[in-house]
Amino acid sequence: MAGEPLTDLPGDGIQKVILYVDGSCSGNPGEGGAGVVVKDEHGKTIAYFKEYLGMVTNNRAEYQALILGLREALRLGIREVEVNLDSELVVNQVNGMYRIRDAQLKALEEEVRRLLGRYSRWVVQYIPRENNREADRLAREAVRDKRRSSGR
Repeated sequence: MAGEPLTDLPGDGIQKVILYVDGSCSGNPGEGGAGVVVKDEHGKTIAYFKEYLGMVTNNRAEYQALILGLREALRLGIREVEVNLDSELVVNQVNGMYRIRDAQLKALEEEVRRLLGRYSRWVVQYIPRENNREADRLAREAVRDKRRSSGR
């Protein structure tokens, strides 16, 4: 996982962050990546992460990006999180609006719920794709970086 904390988070009193998360997939299924941007309540980017996911579906990539963001925020000592995704399906599944029929997605959703339970407060909400460009760029970079490192 590539990540760059841009400030010394745990010691600077930040308790709430805004996560922008996105999963990207070239093909469905195809090679996927996850991108996460962590911002403080004033909109300042304080950390970002990207991770190559291997062969995944679009929906798996979205869930895995969400899990990456939640884990990293916990690792940074964050207690409250507002999560923004451009996947209406994942947002509605996590918020209990849609049922999950796929067993693999159900397992990922259960991991998301387990992680959310470790926060004192959380919100998972939909945002339009154009408002999630930074996370999308990171997710795509993760795939591109992997291809470059393997000579493809």
